[in-house]
Amino acid sequence: MPDTFRPALDAATDQGAAPLGDLPEWDLTDLYAAPDAPEVARDLDWLKAECRAFAADYEGKLAGLDAAGLLRCVERNEAIERVAGRLMSFAGLRYYQDTTDADRAKFLSDVQEKITDDTTPLVFFTLEINRLPEDHLDALFAENAALARYKPVFDRIRKMKPYQLSDELEKFLHDTGVVGDAWERLFDETIAGLTFEVDGETLGLEATLNLLTDRDRAKREAGARALARVFGANIRLFARVHNTQAKEKEVIDRWRGMPTPQTGRHLANDVEPEVVEALRDAVVAAYPRLSHRYYELKRKWMGLDKLQVWDRNAPLPMQADRTVPWTEARETVLRAYEGFSPELATLAEPFFDNGWIDAGVTPGKAPGAFAHPTVTDAHPYILLNYLGKPRDVMTLAHELGHGVHQRLAAGQGEMLSRTPLTLAETASVFGEMLTFRRMLANAADANEKRVLLAGKVEDMLNTVVRQIAFYDFECKLHAARRGGELTPDDINALWMSVQGESLGPAFEFMEGYETFWAYIPHFVHSPFYVYAYAFGDGLVNALYAAYEEAPEGFEAKYFDMLRAGGSKHHSALLAPFGLDASDPAFWDKGLSMIERFIDELEAMEA
Repeated sequence: MPDTFRPALDAATDQGAAPLGDLPEWDLTDLYAAPDAPEVARDLDWLKAECRAFAADYEGKLAGLDAAGLLRCVERNEAIERVAGRLMSFAGLRYYQDTTDADRAKFLSDVQEKITDDTTPLVFFTLEINRLPEDHLDALFAENAALARYKPVFDRIRKMKPYQLSDELEKFLHDTGVVGDAWERLFDETIAGLTFEVDGETLGLEATLNLLTDRDRAKREAGARALARVFGANIRLFARVHNTQAKEKEVIDRWRGMPTPQTGRHLANDVEPEVVEALRDAVVAAYPRLSHRYYELKRKWMGLDKLQVWDRNAPLPMQADRTVPWTEARETVLRAYEGFSPELATLAEPFFDNGWIDAGVTPGKAPGAFAHPTVTDAHPYILLNYLGKPRDVMTLAHELGHGVHQRLAAGQGEMLSRTPLTLAETASVFGEMLTFRRMLANAADANEKRVLLAGKVEDMLNTVVRQIAFYDFECKLHAARRGGELTPDDINALWMSVQGESLGPAFEFMEGYETFWAYIPHFVHSPFYVYAYAFGDGLVNALYAAYEEAPEGFEAKYFDMLRAGGSKHHSALLAPFGLDASDPAFWDKGLSMIERFIDELEAMEA
């Protein structure tokens, strides 16, 4: 349900040695006052009745509608999506505040099942759209400008036409969707319920992951080994979840005739497979110039013969210990946003003031960070696990970027506001870059500048190299699952096959690290999601270079891009900046920014 997960581990922070101040909590009353609020029952009743009425009015009749009639049909469908989205957002956000609360889990499950049942009669809508002749639709668009605004929605729907099944099978798959959701909830509840014994203290997942960024190497090692012990003890369950999810996907893909496991994600992202493969190939080819080179630098800084997995996100020896209070984090990000555009800061401020952020680490809370857009007549909500490390400030900047993007795109309406994942990371990574550049400009001395540069490189490696390695792991996992059931050892081996390649010879891997695939939510919730992070980082690096080269007029074009939401293809959104993601050189341009930062760090050592 979260729409924009932060990459795993990036939000990890050390459990609070210093006061953080008052951390905000969500106020969900803008959606509903409570699960038993009369408005919840009212909207559920309306949704059930409207779905039946919609089917009665339109099933088997789309071909006979004129332009005005089809527009009304689309607008009614959009209203259904809006009400269903509000209900699911409320139920899901409450659940993610405490995934171990049985009442919250039950409420989410009940709402999910009701909405699935009630919307089953709507399955005909996309099926019939795909049976309309192309020239017929073009004539309707030419006749009615309001209807033509929805053409991108029709285009995306019709890309699924070659993979469409019979009406009965599509309804069957729609109804069985709640089964896959149940496996996701099993994963979430298991992860949230795990406890880790570290030096006599019982910790949750977030606090244990946070130890991997502790200054004390012994604590980092203790945290890593505790993670390995608990993941290992639960690995059969995690393997079962992944086997089941991958097999379900394989069956559906096979019936649909999709050529690869990744095809569905590429279609959903409105991106061509060759563009994604060009990105993947460019990053893998750059491993020696990026991650291998940087981690060799880090190994020397730390005075080690080899880096262990618990050193990857370790503070640098020259880095001062620092806890950033919440008020300082807020000001840092808002002033960075304001430096680019006062409007950007104005759009971000309500998140802090109106209960749109849930920042503290609490028992049962979902790990990591995300921004969820909810619905276009409400506003987004941001989840963080903030414990005051400088990297958490960057996570705040990242998620606020999502939130601002979602607010700007809301004007497109429910069916056009959702940005494909490949572009959904644009504003978030751009917000991080603005924050980083401001912090770098205000660095007190060369040492602070080096620490900031190294931190940014590590974040970029986590966003690009690590996520492409994740993507390769998923590709291997789904390909292998097509050949039969995978044992935990099989999955462990696939995981390790990408780790050494991506991280490089500076590392050696402790026994137990082979299980660390188990806790990463992307693989369960959104297969093949992860390449969107690398896509977004490369895109933003190219965008930021364009901004530095020609700042005049950039702000207006940038806001136009964010307001477009999902109403335009990535090629149309990038064209005003003179950028083209289908050009293989585009990705090298983005990766070269990381390379330049590493050049600068190496020059500081000379």
